[in-house]
Amino acid sequence: MKHPLRRAAAAGCAVLCLAGAALAQAPASSAPSTSTARADARPVVTTLSNGMTVIVKPDRRAPTAVHMLWVRVGAMDEVDGTTGVAHALEHLMFKGTPTLAPGEFSKRVAAMGGRENAFTGRDYTGYHQQIPSNRLEEVMKLEADVFAHNRWADDEFRHELEVVKEERRLRTEDSPRARLYEVISGTTFLASPYRRPISGWPSDLDSMTPQDARDFYRRWYTPSNAAVVVAGDVDPKEVVRLAQKYYGAIPSRALPDRKPRGEPPQVGIRRVELKAPAEQSYVALSFKVPQLRTFDADPQGDDALALTVLAAVLDGYSGARLDRALTQGPDRVADSAGAGNGLWGRGPQLFTLDGVPAPGKTPEQVEAALRAEVARVARDGVTEAELQRVKTRWIAAEVYKLDSVFSQARELGSYWAQGLPLDAGERLIERLKGVTAQQVQSVATRYFGDDQLTVGILRPLPRDPNARPAAPSVNLRH
Repeated sequence: MKHPLRRAAAAGCAVLCLAGAALAQAPASSAPSTSTARADARPVVTTLSNGMTVIVKPDRRAPTAVHMLWVRVGAMDEVDGTTGVAHALEHLMFKGTPTLAPGEFSKRVAAMGGRENAFTGRDYTGYHQQIPSNRLEEVMKLEADVFAHNRWADDEFRHELEVVKEERRLRTEDSPRARLYEVISGTTFLASPYRRPISGWPSDLDSMTPQDARDFYRRWYTPSNAAVVVAGDVDPKEVVRLAQKYYGAIPSRALPDRKPRGEPPQVGIRRVELKAPAEQSYVALSFKVPQLRTFDADPQGDDALALTVLAAVLDGYSGARLDRALTQGPDRVADSAGAGNGLWGRGPQLFTLDGVPAPGKTPEQVEAALRAEVARVARDGVTEAELQRVKTRWIAAEVYKLDSVFSQARELGSYWAQGLPLDAGERLIERLKGVTAQQVQSVATRYFGDDQLTVGILRPLPRDPNARPAAPSVNLRH
């Protein structure tokens, strides 16, 4: 099933985070209205005296709650020489405080009948627990302690760093497509910190010290750079009271200046290749495109929305344009083909096209076929029927996904972390409804030239029969 908004390009999602707009396979004829399918109340937003944001979204359909702590810091805030430290610190946040032994946090959440984990991206880091709603206070007390008083011994750092290295080996070094996207990101972006991998470069991980992680924690883990998000069977006033009790007394520190790191204009196509053991070759095309930064009148934002719809027309449902043109019939050139558009984020965004050549076909043939489909839209436009189909499916998928309390909390946290309004989902639906066929055709003519394009090709090599098995040798959190 295609993800409704944030479709990542194949196995490169963990490396390049190429957000896309392929639409979910929701029934086109039964999209519910946002007023009935969303949870039963608007989010309540409070700012504590120390600058921490508290967001509460009641949903009383089940006696469960999701508690999330978001920190507006990720891989893009690292500096060269310490790449991977944001992810390493995420692991270390479970390694204790003066009152919690290493691993005790996870054990206590499990004893409540809950689940917990964390994630690191380019734009943010998040920690989450899903628990019975009557255990919320216990979880908030635990997470506030960890956020304010994180402590760990150097031996714990060294052990967890080996876990991080193993994750990198499993998710990147053992995945040819993930390695390709790592090369693509380093070629596509010259100045933007998006050029660096979230998992970190191996040499930086090898040289990382406990003090690197402690410095990153002290620099960025301050209340004014964090938000608590709670969704589920809760009372907003009580959640705010608990947040003030457990998070409100944490002292805030001044944040470092975040200086702009704009990407210089690209002049000319960029091409990279990776040779790696793989069953099939693969090609990925990344075009620099504008992003949605505001819901006010903005031509760049209008183009970002039209590009999102274009991606859905190309690859938003079974039998969409790329599927029909590239993967079907006796002369098909691809076993699979996809498209996605990065709509928003703290850094620059990309429109991606990707494909796996069919037997006897080359990556170059797939590249040409992918570009030909965009050129066809630029020449002939799209039909109103196509627009209606993808919009209806997208709206349905956006509504249905909020049946999950976890999805509600994660959506609100991601909006906050990226500086978007908390009703960005509803605003986006309304804006996408207004995208016209003319706008889609216009962006197809303007954003797909060579001066915006980086092409990456995976050239398969025979697999080494003596290569290490692709299986974890340590206990991975994620």
